[in-house]
Amino acid sequence: MDTPIGAGDLLHIEVFDVIELTRDVRVTETGDISYPLIPGRIPAAGLTPFQLQNSLEQLLLENGLVSHPQVSVFVKEQNSQPVSIVGAVGHPMVYQIIRPTTLLEVLAAAGGIADAAGSVVIITRPNRLTVLKTSNGGAADNSSAPDDSQTITIHLQDLIESGNGSYNILVYGGDAVSIPLAGIVYVAGAGVAQPGGYVLQSHGEQITVLKAVALAHGLTGYAKANDAVIFRTNPATGQRDQIPVRIKEIEKNKTEDVAMKSNDILYIPDSAGRKVLAKGAEAALGLGTSVAVYRIGTKN
Repeated sequence: MDTPIGAGDLLHIEVFDVIELTRDVRVTETGDISYPLIPGRIPAAGLTPFQLQNSLEQLLLENGLVSHPQVSVFVKEQNSQPVSIVGAVGHPMVYQIIRPTTLLEVLAAAGGIADAAGSVVIITRPNRLTVLKTSNGGAADNSSAPDDSQTITIHLQDLIESGNGSYNILVYGGDAVSIPLAGIVYVAGAGVAQPGGYVLQSHGEQITVLKAVALAHGLTGYAKANDAVIFRTNPATGQRDQIPVRIKEIEKNKTEDVAMKSNDILYIPDSAGRKVLAKGAEAALGLGTSVAVYRIGTKN
């Protein structure tokens, strides 16, 4: 089905055998056009090119301008169906919808998903558009959002890796597609080979203590792995909680791996110091200065 005409579109209108009436016209912000010898404004927005050419043929006939009008209309410049693509993509852009277009197609046009992408893609859609429900009823989480809009949240792993086409929904003019950046986790202390801040290059896979250690190039020979601690900001108090972590026991499957959250600091001491304060962890990382280095880890 043809994409409806909208405000700002440039139309080429051609009347067969009447060269004087063949011209380019721009759809105004109010959604109409003016045309030679036809009085008043002609509604165009919301019509397909085929519907508009039928309307023009009828108007030419009614005004006695052409006895057997044959009109063709095509969109020369599409400016009315923009999709904004922002966040963790190759190059943020505005994509004009000129045919039925899927989410993966617009992401590919924006250079694909960046390594630092978080776990979801969020589509914000004006309420005037009907949210396409997926065939299995659970592929996308649909919820109301403020400012007369709706949001659709899709997990990137579902979209890219599941092979389920129902996650690859259609996008429409007026949509805003956003991929938030992944959170950063920090690994610090003399017990790790390469301290720093890391994002996970796996498009949303949960990062755990063992993965964070692997990204930091592993433990040193003097690491006190069972004396490690995670410093995590408590949203209720604003203070950093300390979560003890026994890495050697995790490696031996004696205890479960610990999931990390954005802005967690995993501190691993060496034999020189077994106790550490949150302030010491921050100093080791150089947080709040230009010293901190952010690296993108790769998944083996």
